[in-house]
Amino acid sequence: MRVLVASDHGGFELKQLLVTRLHGLGHEVIDLGTHGQAPVDYPDFAHALAARLLAGDGERGVLACGTGIGVSIAANRHPGVRAALCHDALTAEMARRHNDANVLCLGGRTIGPAVALQALEIFLATPFDGGRHAGRVAAIEPKGESK
Repeated sequence: MRVLVASDHGGFELKQLLVTRLHGLGHEVIDLGTHGQAPVDYPDFAHALAARLLAGDGERGVLACGTGIGVSIAANRHPGVRAALCHDALTAEMARRHNDANVLCLGGRTIGPAVALQALEIFLATPFDGGRHAGRVAAIEPKGESK
């Protein structure tokens, strides 16, 4: 799977860990930055990842900032992006099963490394259940807009 990743400075260390795991799992990774711990603005990275995801440059995305809240808000401004702030394996699984989330958002200052890695693996491996959830996911998009 081709996975887009990005973070601000608050999520940089976590992003690095996630990129290493993604490579270890055999995924192709497109790292959109940031590439260091100097302060940067999280919306710039969330918007860049959302645009690339919608352009078809990746199948899933992973965003990190200090809490994961900011990147999830920014990414969700893009119709067709369903960015889910997840805190553990269960929220990552449900984000995929019930919401067909295509971007995993994590907090570099709020989640431990082992839990983050588990959430990542589950997010990538879990299919969308469809069925009764499909209509709900379709209703997320504003009328007249689509992916």
